[in-house]
Amino acid sequence: MKSISQILDEKKAGDKNKYISREYQDYGYRLAAELGDLKHKALYIKLAKTVDRAVLDACRRFVLDSNADSKGALFMWKLKQLRQPNLGG
Repeated sequence: MKSISQILDEKKAGDKNKYISREYQDYGYRLAAELGDLKHKALYIKLAKTVDRAVLDACRRFVLDSNADSKGALFMWKLKQLRQPNLGG
């Protein structure tokens, strides 16, 4: 059984950004990390706040299932594709 101090030490050692206070910020940050695009983490945080989560998850699954070099670009392409209304369908 772990002591309280061991549990607290493990929690402190975790990868926690002290500037993230909302759930959508955490989701956007984790999404940017998964896609290897931390340079544009603010964009992913904004998307997490404004875009339906089901759409973001669909794009995320599409990109992670592929073996693309530029996962961020592929994510944005798929997001644009899913958000466009069907033309002539």
